[in-house]
Amino acid sequence: MADCTHDCSTCGENCGERTEEFDPRAKANPHSNVRKVIAVMSGKGGVGKSLCTASLAAAVQKAGGRAAVLDADITGPSIPKAFGVHERAMGDDEGIYPALTSTGIKLMSLNLLVENESDPVVWRGALIAGTVKQFWTDVQWGEVDCLFVDMPPGTGDVPLTVFQSLPVDGIIVVTSPQELVSMIVEKAVKMAEMMNVPILGLIENYSYFKCPDCGREHAIFGESHLEEIAQAHSLPILARLPIDPALAKACDEGKVEDLDPNYLENVAKTLY
Repeated sequence: MADCTHDCSTCGENCGERTEEFDPRAKANPHSNVRKVIAVMSGKGGVGKSLCTASLAAAVQKAGGRAAVLDADITGPSIPKAFGVHERAMGDDEGIYPALTSTGIKLMSLNLLVENESDPVVWRGALIAGTVKQFWTDVQWGEVDCLFVDMPPGTGDVPLTVFQSLPVDGIIVVTSPQELVSMIVEKAVKMAEMMNVPILGLIENYSYFKCPDCGREHAIFGESHLEEIAQAHSLPILARLPIDPALAKACDEGKVEDLDPNYLENVAKTLY
């Protein structure tokens, strides 16, 4: 081609002079060295996906790893609040600096960029997806062992952008016991399979409530259907989380890093 730059790494043309395979994924900021990217997704909202993301990051950091969270839920960001981070993100000519939690976890969320945390984000899908991509290309993540991407619910623009633009090493799917939720979660599993992204396993939230008086476990939301999905897709069940008021309290107070016990500690140890 007459206008060829001879830089195949930035060209999408499939010409006869191509010397290397074109990688459609976005390049990370030059000041980022992220070893593993794990996306946490669900088929619908309200199943505790952000809680699981925050708990996993806290567990990795506590175990001696260097954790980070990219909050891709642009219209419903909750990660900064769970960690008690409220300051504005700063930057320079080389990119944006992620915020730091009390234990050193790196965060990037739209709530760290807007003037008021309660301001609604009234954007179309393309702009939302572009912002998520910029959180990868423009943020100076530095040295990170495991970056967790807190995805919005469903299988729309943002999950598609993440799977196509970021070097996702694996996906964790979060669900709850209700049969309707299980059906929706199966859609998320099938999307991951279509995108050829490995599914690391399933986490079921709200699995049971353990009575503090008698110690018995009660299935408040009904019997689980998780085994059926796991067997159908040959996926491991990573954890079943209880209904624990301490979890909600920790997130509301911005103290998710202080959770004891952290029910996802064993899962986190297998991720990095």
